[in-house]
Amino acid sequence: MTKILIPFETSVGERRVSATPETVKKLNKLGCEVYIEKSAGELSGFNDFSYEESGGKIFKGLENEVWKEADLIFCVQCPDIKKLNQLKPGALILGLLNPYGNTNLLSSLVQSKLSAISLELLPRISRAQSSDALSSQANIAGYKSVLLAAGELDRYFPMLMTAAGTVQPAKVVVLGGGVAGLQAVATAKRLGALVFVSDIRPVVKEQVESLGAKFIELPEFKEKPSESGGYAKEVSSEFLSEQRNILTRYLSEADVAICTAQVLGRKAPILINEKMLDKMRPGSVVIDLAVAQGGNCVNTKANETFIRNGVKLIGASELPSSVPYHASSLYSKNLIALISPFIKQGVFELNKDDELISGCLLSDKGAILQEKVFKNGGTN
Repeated sequence: MTKILIPFETSVGERRVSATPETVKKLNKLGCEVYIEKSAGELSGFNDFSYEESGGKIFKGLENEVWKEADLIFCVQCPDIKKLNQLKPGALILGLLNPYGNTNLLSSLVQSKLSAISLELLPRISRAQSSDALSSQANIAGYKSVLLAAGELDRYFPMLMTAAGTVQPAKVVVLGGGVAGLQAVATAKRLGALVFVSDIRPVVKEQVESLGAKFIELPEFKEKPSESGGYAKEVSSEFLSEQRNILTRYLSEADVAICTAQVLGRKAPILINEKMLDKMRPGSVVIDLAVAQGGNCVNTKANETFIRNGVKLIGASELPSSVPYHASSLYSKNLIALISPFIKQGVFELNKDDELISGCLLSDKGAILQEKVFKNGGTN
């Protein structure tokens, strides 16, 4: 019988958990034994009793035999080195492992002969949609970014007709029309703002306009910006320069800028530089969701708010963790969708030739399968 371990997340600021009582019940029905580290779900709104009612078993302490016997480890972020060293050879770690340039993870996988699946590398194909944790969490980040901006802004979002006069709606510029960007658009529109969206991919225009926002037309080049596997590709410095020139006009009139543009495995492009910030009005707000990859806006730092000439620059790298109940619920369903096809009558057998697995399997019993990922530093 396959033993699945749900650890208490120890990363700073992390409030999510990799399995909810609902998913524990599903894993039990598949014939698995599920062990939940004490208080693992507490910050997400799930107490130990709810896990036990769903058939889970609560354990406490790193020295517990569960760590040495587990076959599968569901996690949000990668457990620390001490925990990885407790695992038996061949155990499989499944989660958002942040593999780019992560030499510590590489060493642990090799030394402890572990297998690992990194959800960041999941192929962007139709079959993968139900397992796409990046999208489920980006959706939350896009939604929460607008609420955060509304709370920090010095004015209303919607247009209001009052006895004292009419209040004009806030203007929001969203940089990046991916999952987070489109959810930010939808949320800002629901709050009554005027929304403008910039994205290097022309195909995004239709989605943006269907949500009631205006698409910012970018410069024309012979080689048009494109995407690979659902993600935007890097563009030339010439294109970025022209893009900034166009965005400067929109940002000078904006009340809020929400930055979501990221390139998988690369440093995020700087879309808002010092000169552009100089044009923004005091009291306006910049929410940088790409700050963990270096940021789309200069001067932003992860989990910090910095006021520059009256403009609030907010590095929002952990927004999904600020909505831990639903973030955990969606995330745990992503894990179940990916792994359940490989569990038959309680026995887990991974098909390494499956196209979903082959794309995101980092290592197999200590043998590194995606070495180029570890060599790519991401934000370096």
